[in-house]
Amino acid sequence: MEKVNTLDYINQMFPTEASLSGVEPLMQKVHNEIRVVDAEILTAVRQQSNSGSKAKEDLAAATSAVKELMYKVREIKSKAEQSETMVQEICRDIKKLDFAKKHITTTITALHRLTMLVSAIEQLQVMASKRQYKEASAQLEAVSQLCSHFDGYRDNPKITELRDKFKNIKQILKSHVFSDFSSLGTGKESEDSSLLQQLSDACLVVDALEPSVKEELVKNFCDRELISYQQIFEGAELAKLDKTERRYAWIKRRLRTNEEIWKIFPTSWHVDYLLCIQFCKLTRTQLEDILENLKEKPDVATLLTALQRTIEFEEELAEKFGGSGSSRNITDAFEETDKSESNDQIVLDIRKKYEKKLAAHQGNQDDDKDVAVPGAGFNFRGIISSCFEPHLMVYVEFEEKTLMDNLEKLIQEETWEGNDTKVLNSIIQVFMIIKRSLKRCSALTKSQTLLNLFKVFQRVLRAYATKIYMKLPKGGTGIVAAATGMDGQIKTSDKDERMICYIVNTAEYCHDMAEELAENVSKIIDTQLADAVDMSAVQDEFSAVITKALVTLVNGLETKFDIEMAAMTRVPWGTLESVGDQSEYVNSIKMILNGSIPVLGSLLSPVYFQFFLDKLASSLGPRFYLNIFKCKQISETGAQQMLLDTQAVKTILLDIPSLGKQTSGAASYSKFVSREMSKAEALLKVILSPVDSVADTYSALLPEGTPSEFQRILELKGLKKADQQTILEDFNKRGSGISQLPIATSAVQVIPAATPAPSLVVSQPSNALIASREDVLTRAAALGRGAATTGFKRFLALTEAAKDRTDGPFRKLFNA
Repeated sequence: MEKVNTLDYINQMFPTEASLSGVEPLMQKVHNEIRVVDAEILTAVRQQSNSGSKAKEDLAAATSAVKELMYKVREIKSKAEQSETMVQEICRDIKKLDFAKKHITTTITALHRLTMLVSAIEQLQVMASKRQYKEASAQLEAVSQLCSHFDGYRDNPKITELRDKFKNIKQILKSHVFSDFSSLGTGKESEDSSLLQQLSDACLVVDALEPSVKEELVKNFCDRELISYQQIFEGAELAKLDKTERRYAWIKRRLRTNEEIWKIFPTSWHVDYLLCIQFCKLTRTQLEDILENLKEKPDVATLLTALQRTIEFEEELAEKFGGSGSSRNITDAFEETDKSESNDQIVLDIRKKYEKKLAAHQGNQDDDKDVAVPGAGFNFRGIISSCFEPHLMVYVEFEEKTLMDNLEKLIQEETWEGNDTKVLNSIIQVFMIIKRSLKRCSALTKSQTLLNLFKVFQRVLRAYATKIYMKLPKGGTGIVAAATGMDGQIKTSDKDERMICYIVNTAEYCHDMAEELAENVSKIIDTQLADAVDMSAVQDEFSAVITKALVTLVNGLETKFDIEMAAMTRVPWGTLESVGDQSEYVNSIKMILNGSIPVLGSLLSPVYFQFFLDKLASSLGPRFYLNIFKCKQISETGAQQMLLDTQAVKTILLDIPSLGKQTSGAASYSKFVSREMSKAEALLKVILSPVDSVADTYSALLPEGTPSEFQRILELKGLKKADQQTILEDFNKRGSGISQLPIATSAVQVIPAATPAPSLVVSQPSNALIASREDVLTRAAALGRGAATTGFKRFLALTEAAKDRTDGPFRKLFNA
């Protein structure tokens, strides 16, 4: 046991006095265990004494055995050395004989090969002198293989002499071959029928020589073939842009007429392929010189015709040598504006031609594997046509002029009546023209010129946005408008309202189509230019047009209410004797809305119709409220009648979504209308309240009211100046617009007109408190209702908020 406490152990063994009787047995047991342990220790000591002497004996025996083993190993090693010496003495003579045999065999083989090499070189020399190319080609390979066996004997004079002789023979063969090939194309091949066969055999010799000989021969041949081309088309007569097609006709004719003659070249040489590459490089250089040396801008039709013919030629070469189909759509070839009918036929002919070629090529693709250039890695597309790229700005200017002229013409011919898609006919035509222009350009180039044309599209669409913006009805200006109170007001007829709706739909269509156009261009254009393709600025302009159009629509409808608002102020509210049906001006408001809303609802999309409703409610509600202050004295009966009219106007406004057959946002709109019209109802309830509680009622129902408004309410109630002054002093002491406790107000209920005697029923006070801050926030939120759902609604809300500013990017929308 570890860490034993003796006292604790004894106390544990003998916890009580009675347990002390067991001490003697315990002591006896301990003495017995001590005796056993002593005996075990004595036995272990004796055993250890005996094992020590035995271990010494075992160690001595092992040492003796090791010594004996070492002696035997040394003995075996000595005998092995003696055996090796004996074997070497036996094999010494055999090794000498083996080396002698090996050297004799090598010498015999070398002498035999040397004899063959001398003989082969002599035969090759004879063949070279006699121009026996076919035999010489095989002999060249044999001599080359024999020479490779003597690479280790370069210091031997005889071998060096033979190598120099072989090198001279190869040089002689090369000069003979080049001399014979110089006669090719001079007409001798038609006179001497064996010449072609001789040149064909000479090609075998060239293959047997170094690869540089073949490259030099092909290059010399191509240079000689293109000398006449260079001389012809560097002359003043044909060194013109309109003669470009004749260049390609020349090389095609050359390839066609010499096809049989050029069969002397092995297929693996690809002579026609290399000739076409050199022709393209030379043609590009000459065309660059022509374009750079033009004294004035090139004719667009001539420039594009040359470019189109160049692209077609590159496509033919790519199809012939590249082993792949055309990457361009030839059916999108350039169509001149004034020759559309004839060019349509040309496009159809080109399509048939290339469809046949492509089908034939795909059908024979397996057969042409040996003919095609394997892994050539040369791209014919753009090798010549790319030199036109820096000079295509005249084409872009031509396209811009054409698009702008068509835009002006379409705007002049526009009827401003929509079609089945509810957009203006002119924009359909504009995008059709833009798509045709894009097709024409993408068939010619997909580089910087296409990006420049895209910028032209942006300017055209901006111009169109300006055109439709200017078409929106403007407010009255000048001395007459100012004298009649119509300055800045916008008058719209039913036709104008339909036109505005078409403008809204057209701008939305342009917004969507502009994005689609940018996506299409970014897919076509070169990858490094794709990031520059962006229509967001153009889309913002059309969004601004939409906002301005909707604001104009609301303002025009507001102007229609001017007569009705004036009629409301002319009603003798102070002398009305009874409450009847809704007033005539309410019926007129309903007629105006019934005439406009169904048309607007059928033409506008739900998003813009909802925005229009929000704007209309936010305008008509406060206007109706302010119009009450413009009335003269209002009696209790007049206020009761006006309250009935207010509820009728509220009902009319609430029915607008159903009238327009667009009820998607009716719930939020109804809440908004109810809140706006409740202010007019609260104002009338203040007018109906008793004189002694009018201040409390005003503070409770209109906490945002001002002392001037309160004074005007007192005037509407017909109070005298002295009475007004007393009430105003009491109102100012308590502080206007601050009401924290319930105020005893009279809730006025209107008795229907069918009742024999109109009367007022006054109910008990109610907690009709309106928090001003909450009301302001609610109105602000209503302006941009739904702003969290669509980014465009946020834009509408922001532009509306900017309407009353004196500066800013959207201020120009509201200056007209």
